[in-house]
Amino acid sequence: MSFQTPITIRDALDRIHRHDYVLPAIQREFVWRPEQIARLFDSLMQGYPIGSFLFWSVEREHVRQYKFYDFVRDYHQKLRPHCPPVDVPAGQAVVAVLDGQQRLTALNIGLRGSHAQKEPRKWWSSPDAFPEKRLYLNIAADADDNEGGLTYDFRFLSEGRAQHADGHHWFRVGRILELADATEIFEYIQDAGLATNKHAFKTLNRLHAVVHGERLIAYFEETSQDLDKVLNIFIRTNSGGTVLSYSDLLLSIATAQWDHLDARKEIHGLVDELNATRFGFALSKDFVLKAGLMLADIGSVGFKVTNFNHDNMVELERRWRDIARALKLTVQLVADFGFSGQTLGADNALLPIAYSLYQRGLDAHYLSSSSFREDREAIRGWLVRSLLKAGVWGSGLDTLLTAIRATLREQGAARFPVEAVEATMRSRGKGLRFEEEELEDLADVAYGDRRAFPLLSLLFPFHDLRHEFHVDHFFPRSRFSESRLAKEGVASEARAEWIDRADRLANLQLLDGVLNKEKNAALPHDWLSRALPEPDRRAAFIERHRLGNVPDSMLGFPDFYEARRRDLLERLRTLLGVSEPAVAAASS
Repeated sequence: MSFQTPITIRDALDRIHRHDYVLPAIQREFVWRPEQIARLFDSLMQGYPIGSFLFWSVEREHVRQYKFYDFVRDYHQKLRPHCPPVDVPAGQAVVAVLDGQQRLTALNIGLRGSHAQKEPRKWWSSPDAFPEKRLYLNIAADADDNEGGLTYDFRFLSEGRAQHADGHHWFRVGRILELADATEIFEYIQDAGLATNKHAFKTLNRLHAVVHGERLIAYFEETSQDLDKVLNIFIRTNSGGTVLSYSDLLLSIATAQWDHLDARKEIHGLVDELNATRFGFALSKDFVLKAGLMLADIGSVGFKVTNFNHDNMVELERRWRDIARALKLTVQLVADFGFSGQTLGADNALLPIAYSLYQRGLDAHYLSSSSFREDREAIRGWLVRSLLKAGVWGSGLDTLLTAIRATLREQGAARFPVEAVEATMRSRGKGLRFEEEELEDLADVAYGDRRAFPLLSLLFPFHDLRHEFHVDHFFPRSRFSESRLAKEGVASEARAEWIDRADRLANLQLLDGVLNKEKNAALPHDWLSRALPEPDRRAAFIERHRLGNVPDSMLGFPDFYEARRRDLLERLRTLLGVSEPAVAAASS
């Protein structure tokens, strides 16, 4: 490995464009946020060092042995989150980037591409949820005072936002590639009406020097063609920085060592397919790769380098189709239980279920067959309780999963052995027995807590959760503002408690999505009378949902809340096998 003559950013981008510089299969996904890209450009403008790079020179006779990928240019969180494969022509040598992948990709996006990530509070499926933005620099003035120490005002903006300057002059950073020298910079400044703004010329001139003039890409080059050595270098040089997980390493090594399947394509494709199930999930490649370790019966399920040897990768590839099938079946099953990415509090809770379905070779028939109804209910009950019990899927996860796998292997040939699995969990301090204090905590679970959905599904198991159900406020949340409570005559000192209780379990229910939209902000008594005009049906609904005496005005909320909380707490004691405290029993 030797240090080479540094090159300019423009030179590096041109080499990326020609595919002289590529990414090896041992690569990390691009994970930088827009503000990190902006900070990189600010550092360059201020003359701060951005670190050296490490390149791997792959000789032409070895190129066809490996898979290579292009740098992301137009990043789109939904449509283009992954590095595209690149087909290197036969007989062409390439340089693969080992260290500096994130920085070079950030430069490529900032100068030649765009960035699109989901806007807050917009649906994933909405066409305007992912606006395309490009990197701009305000050349009219420096950045406002900020805690980050930024001098230059770099921002990712949509074209429309950049045109509405509001006192700024937003220069698209990529345009600096079109300006050859100081003369063209000055012509741009004049055309923009900034001829008297010395800061504008100084800023653009500095940007031009950073991109075209200064040799800022300082790099070492490794010439060995030994993949094992290169892997070791990659591990060592990428042990710090942004989000390098062992799943990145596993994916890289699998891609390099699978003979018949493209591991990167298979795993990314499976993640996308799993997340598209029913109402959507948020599973990651970490989850899929840990599932691969678990279902392929590889030693332990931990992301340890020793688990990533050649034999294990061969075994993972051999079993991959069946593993993928079992994972899809698992996610379909928990979707039938009503779960989604918003309500599944611990993704790894699915792994024992996946192993059980995989071990038994089950297919889609399992989801609907009456012969498996009892098994499905056993799995649902176990899953819900494990999600409600604090700390089960936290520390000691790999040891727990490995132990559960052994139990399933020994006792799970015909069914999901709930009792045996729980005994294994209990022996490792992860038992599913609840204490009274835990039930009190569950009785106060708030809207937005990921335990709310599984808790309500446990309390009210009669819903067909294959359809869309919402966690709904029985008394509408919109009626609990300070101003509206004041109009209702609620004392000022009581309003904070009312507002807090509006979001608690006793004011929540599972409601069909269509009904919830129809209900809107109606008071419970009015909505029930309108939606269920027949007295018998209305009474049955109230009883099934354990609503008790439904008041006809907001002022009845405190009594309703206290009564329903007591009722739900007693129901939880029955469902979770907790005896009523002696003091409470005596007083009742």
